[in-house]
Amino acid sequence: MRASVRRCQPQRVASLTATSAQLSARGLNVSAQAALTTKANRLEMPPTDFKPMPYTGPSFDEVKALRAQHMPSAIFAFYKNPIMLVEGKMQYMWDEKGRRYLDLFGGIVTVSVGHCHPRVTEAGVAQLKKLQHSTTIYYNPEVALFAKELADRLPSQLSVVYFVNSGSEANDLAMLMARAATGNFDFVALRNGYHGMSMNTMGLTALHTWKYNQPQGFGIHHAVCPNTYRGPYGPDEPDVAQKYASDVADIIRSSTSGRVAGWISETIQGVGGTVVLPDGYLKEVYKTVRGAGGVCIADEVQTGFARLGSHYWGFQTQNVIPDIVTMAKGIGNGAPLAAVATTPEIAETLKQRVHFNTYGGNPVSCAMGRAVLKVVDEEGIQHKALSHGAYFTRGLNELKRRYPIIGEVRGKGLMLGVELVKDQTTKEPATAETADIFERAKDMGLLIGKGGLYGNVFRIKPPMCITKHDIDFSLEVLDQAFKDSAKAM
Repeated sequence: MRASVRRCQPQRVASLTATSAQLSARGLNVSAQAALTTKANRLEMPPTDFKPMPYTGPSFDEVKALRAQHMPSAIFAFYKNPIMLVEGKMQYMWDEKGRRYLDLFGGIVTVSVGHCHPRVTEAGVAQLKKLQHSTTIYYNPEVALFAKELADRLPSQLSVVYFVNSGSEANDLAMLMARAATGNFDFVALRNGYHGMSMNTMGLTALHTWKYNQPQGFGIHHAVCPNTYRGPYGPDEPDVAQKYASDVADIIRSSTSGRVAGWISETIQGVGGTVVLPDGYLKEVYKTVRGAGGVCIADEVQTGFARLGSHYWGFQTQNVIPDIVTMAKGIGNGAPLAAVATTPEIAETLKQRVHFNTYGGNPVSCAMGRAVLKVVDEEGIQHKALSHGAYFTRGLNELKRRYPIIGEVRGKGLMLGVELVKDQTTKEPATAETADIFERAKDMGLLIGKGGLYGNVFRIKPPMCITKHDIDFSLEVLDQAFKDSAKAM
């Protein structure tokens, strides 16, 4: 394990044991206030200078009652014992009692450069003071400049950008574009993929937990997920990418007219449990789909904006150029913002009718999105994702060697997954154990995600401003949580 993290004493404010000189030598800021704790089993986080504001709002119980009365029960809380978060700064969040948490999930892979990053916040406030809303029926410089700046970061042929508000909207629009441009109807997507919850995108999604018993998915076909851990072909199988990709060709031959509107996939499946596509897979699939008259859509909602470290976009890791790219989440660092980028030729086909989105291209959201691009470029975010992701992966693999419950550590950059299994041979999902460790980590101040078809994969996708000291803390917490859970289960 990396640098040790000291256990806090109960019912007191944790004190800093390192001197200012020691902290400076380690590259840490001297904290004016250490992490508050009311639990004996919370480990001490790296220090922070930020002081959260005193919370004066309704109590946890009052909010719980309001939520139960006025919000749908389908909106579930993430933990068996939920928490209420009232303030965030960069990689940290605070509850109403002043307890600090390290956020490794970033609002479901949405907070890309840090909670309330000052440059992003200031850009939004400045625009809010000038013009809050106008719609794209009028010209606005923030919207036009943001479109250009996004296009500048994409392959040159993807020069037209449509703005919407969420990943579901973006993927829905991409489907419309593909069908309008090709004149074809059928789509091929991947099993275990997630692309949204509108009636159209629910059809693209291939996880039963996200599919209502309603008419959806007409004309959509799902290929075998190229999961080299659980699928029929493992990572050492010769020509593994080609073998998985052959299923796409089989589907087009057997389940369509031979002509398709398009293909859509994530480069790394997010909700599906951080499943990484084998190298060369998309190159084979794109060739097949284009041969059947279709266009290729890259869902970059979770993988875009430097999160994978080695590249700015996930599709670049597969050495392909899509015809349409959808993006959301990290594009706005939490602002309701999404976009679809495509070629002028495909974009032109939408002129067959009027297409409009009231809030798409909101100037406040666009100002914040422009600030995110600058932060990613100017604060070395891509390099951090690469180096810190490698550091985190090494630590997780150290845990894997010590705890047989860890079946696989996978991912790229700061989009990582840890799959838990009851048995290394049968790979039976350790769903209950995952939930137990998940809860224990939260109680020690670490917020992580959870996903996969069986709910047995930890999703680690933090704000990309985290430090190596944050990673050390995370590994210590997970180590303790695995240890305590093994004793209790």
